[in-house]
Amino acid sequence: MKHITLTLLATLSLTFAAEHPDTTGWKDLFATDLSNTVAPGGWAFTEGVLVAKDHDTLWTKDSYGDFILDLEFKVIAESNSGVFLRSGDIKNVLSALEIQVHDSADGSKYGMVAAIYDAMPPSKGAARPVGEWNRFTITCKGPQVTVVFNGETVIDANLDNWPEVKKNPDGTPNKFPVALKDFARKGPIGLQGLHGKAQAPVWYRNVKIKVL
Repeated sequence: MKHITLTLLATLSLTFAAEHPDTTGWKDLFATDLSNTVAPGGWAFTEGVLVAKDHDTLWTKDSYGDFILDLEFKVIAESNSGVFLRSGDIKNVLSALEIQVHDSADGSKYGMVAAIYDAMPPSKGAARPVGEWNRFTITCKGPQVTVVFNGETVIDANLDNWPEVKKNPDGTPNKFPVALKDFARKGPIGLQGLHGKAQAPVWYRNVKIKVL
């Protein structure tokens, strides 16, 4: 019985384990001079690390549909940022999915790090301690969105399962005035600037993308 239990536990752990890709040859999402972004005044590269100076979101000029986005981020206590995907309108953050970047949680499981903000919590906690680098691999392909977080698949979502306005599949409410199934399937990618009451900093590096 003990052997069977250990085997089952190992199988379950492998179900959630995932490898991050080798990004050799992938495109840098942001040019080092940020010339391929919209209004980059509040952001800058410092020794290869991208940092925000204010609350403005850094948006790509290009739009992306199906892609794999790989990046590393680092936070301190009360850091609050996010990765916006396929924005329908860069002037309206609620037109884009946001993968939450946070030190831990943001008032609820729908705001914790690696959640699809206000829509789906990660299946498990995989964050490293504050001050250490974390890694996301985010894949968008049609309605399917997956997030590998520090070697664990924590989000595997089909946006078609969100057919109602301001409502999640589990019955909980969300803020979105458009059903997630009707969100744009192609749009700019953004990094949220200093956010929340603390305005605590966040750092990004090795932000790479592969178009599918």
